[in-house]
Amino acid sequence: MTHTVIEQVRLGGEGPLVGIQGFGAMGIGTSYYGQTDEAEARATLDRALELGITLFDTANAYGGGANEEFLGPFVAANRERVVIATKFGLGSERLPAGHIDNSPAYIRAAIDDSLRRLRIEQVDLYYMHRRDEQIPIEDTVGVMADLVAAGKVAHLGLSEVTADELRAAASVHRIAAVESEWSLFSRDIENRVVPAAAELGVALVPYSPLGRGILTGALAAATTLDADDVRRNLPRFAGNNDDANRRLLDPLRTIATSRQATLAQIALAWLHAQADVFGLPVVPIPGTRSRTRLEENTGATRIHLTPDELDQLDRIADQVVGDRYADMKFASGGRE
Repeated sequence: MTHTVIEQVRLGGEGPLVGIQGFGAMGIGTSYYGQTDEAEARATLDRALELGITLFDTANAYGGGANEEFLGPFVAANRERVVIATKFGLGSERLPAGHIDNSPAYIRAAIDDSLRRLRIEQVDLYYMHRRDEQIPIEDTVGVMADLVAAGKVAHLGLSEVTADELRAAASVHRIAAVESEWSLFSRDIENRVVPAAAELGVALVPYSPLGRGILTGALAAATTLDADDVRRNLPRFAGNNDDANRRLLDPLRTIATSRQATLAQIALAWLHAQADVFGLPVVPIPGTRSRTRLEENTGATRIHLTPDELDQLDRIADQVVGDRYADMKFASGGRE
């Protein structure tokens, strides 16, 4: 089966050229969202490249480095075609789970670990995964800039930063992208972070663009998830919140039916439309371990929603029950 290759866009003013939709690899090679069929997962990565997806996003925290290890052979075999993004600062084999470290010594060790696991000599886009508030962000970005000068990193990114943190970071070195949760269910970054990114010429890379599965309409009740599924610990999936949030999908169903599309495609098409709304590149990174889902997701890039459809979808976020994290200091919205 063939599908149209997706368009490309540049991350930031001088950032890398990537497919307009990327690939969130957190769930591949780990059990965060249940067990992985390795053969299908690797076939899905290959299919992503065929469809024009070139930005592949991982982190040293995912499986304590196991996710980078899993991606290593794929990245090395397709080095000229893959734009690989990884992150430091939130757990890894060097840190306890959930612990944040932006110290210079940690950053310098972390990049070498990631390069080794990914089997490459330079990371295309290197993110600070989470902010260590004990260290000035200018100092952290200064160390990251040293990695650019050393040739170990090509472009810099930040994850879950506030607008003020982004401005401070950009005063030290050009920032290509900010990665943050952004979806029909999670819109807090629109208040300050997205406008700041647009002002500074920084791209937005939304993770969990499908609400960690809720926005697909296909997610089973949270109580049926695997015991080690990370969603069991998130407020939106706890107690009755799960049922309440799944009842908010009727506008997606209505539009999807009229468009002969899926709920996931409409949710992603809404995010793609935000590029015009806010005037900046927006490259969502939905994750999947299935070629079928991958092809479905890229189909969203060819759906252009009308103003009326966007208005219907815009009303959903205010009704969502539960924060995106138990501790919202973990996200930029909790520090704004």
